[in-house]
Amino acid sequence: LIIVNKNDLKRYQLLLGNGERFGTKIEYKIQNKPTGIPEAFLIGKEFIGSNNVALILGDNFFYSQGLTKLLIDSKKNFSGAKIFCYNVKNPSSFGVVELKKNRIVSLKEKPKKTKSKHAIIGLYYFDKQVSHLASKLKRSKRNETEIIDLLKLYLVKRKLNFDILGRGAAWLDTGTPESFFEAGTFVYNLEKRQGFKIACLEEIAYL
Repeated sequence: LIIVNKNDLKRYQLLLGNGERFGTKIEYKIQNKPTGIPEAFLIGKEFIGSNNVALILGDNFFYSQGLTKLLIDSKKNFSGAKIFCYNVKNPSSFGVVELKKNRIVSLKEKPKKTKSKHAIIGLYYFDKQVSHLASKLKRSKRNETEIIDLLKLYLVKRKLNFDILGRGAAWLDTGTPESFFEAGTFVYNLEKRQGFKIACLEEIAYL
């Protein structure tokens, strides 16, 4: 399920279609206003049904040799919700998870001070309760529901798990023109040096 704003819907449909040529099925839903990431679970409630679900933010870029295995293994071994973390040098720019003895003790949104370097990236696993829990969230000062508030509901129940992307992995948040350019440069240099395409949907479908 791809959730987009109304103006971008036709562009995505033109690019990806219904997914048939990739051996998959793609559906689309419109988010009329940017009222928060958790709204995805209300918009996609029927799509999710009684299944576990993964959420990936459209402006996040991931690259790692072992990423596929990590995601498959994580899918098998979680209950409740699971977040993925990445070490950054500027944690105050991100949602941050604080750990103690390999357990999550707190979640903080763009903290001014923290000893943790673990940023929460835009990739999440949730159980079938997520749509129900998302409906309980209240809007923040930004007039949006916040993904970190949803995660805290699982943390309180001790049902929030995590995995950390290692030093060999790349995570880029491409939400600004500068960071989008950085991602493009990263992909260009790897493809030019190694001679193969990154995330070529036709190649993935063929294999």
